[in-house]
Amino acid sequence: MERIVIFSGAGMSAESGISTFRDSGGLWEQYDIYEVATPEAWRRNQKLVQDFYNQRRKQIMNVEPNEAHRFIAELGKRADVQVITQNIDDLHERAGSQKVLHLHGNIRYARSSGANKEKLYPVQGWELNETHLCDDGYQLRPHVVWFGEEVPELAHAAELIAGADTLIVIGTSLNVYPAAGLIYSLPENGKIFLIDPNADEITAQRKITRIPMKAGEGLRFWAENFR
Repeated sequence: MERIVIFSGAGMSAESGISTFRDSGGLWEQYDIYEVATPEAWRRNQKLVQDFYNQRRKQIMNVEPNEAHRFIAELGKRADVQVITQNIDDLHERAGSQKVLHLHGNIRYARSSGANKEKLYPVQGWELNETHLCDDGYQLRPHVVWFGEEVPELAHAAELIAGADTLIVIGTSLNVYPAAGLIYSLPENGKIFLIDPNADEITAQRKITRIPMKAGEGLRFWAENFR
């Protein structure tokens, strides 16, 4: 059975209506990332950081998986499909995908702001506040990898890609490292497809088949022409 890895970025969830950070009008224009998405920001103003992620969690809970999420879930019934996502939403799971690795965390969970980073706590509803503590007594924080923090699942993701026959990269600019470097884990005889409206403008030191379309349309094109 063909082993396919889907590597999804913000463009995947944008079709569900989730704001992206880098697009015009996106979240990066509304917030200074150093005020809401770094360990220093958390130490400086926990309430601001919690409020920011509470609003993101609320938005995610109010949208639905899109055509691309559903396509990938259906593909997983006919092939060995592993999803690696840079997104912190749970739309892949809600669409029905069974094997999903969250590279940068999952906002529907929280973890201790203390030393125990392994245990995850499902967030009931959309709001975390100062009353929500973990078992060790520390404040719960979003289960999200912030700028300046290590990406603990990076080695696992590289291992999964190294075992794939086909890598389909969807909705990411391949500009953000270390995640962007994961495409080089694919064996030389592996096939890479890049689905993104700006695919022709994205540079990479690998042979890539570029599909300059949005996620859902691009996946249909891939299935019709390369399966």
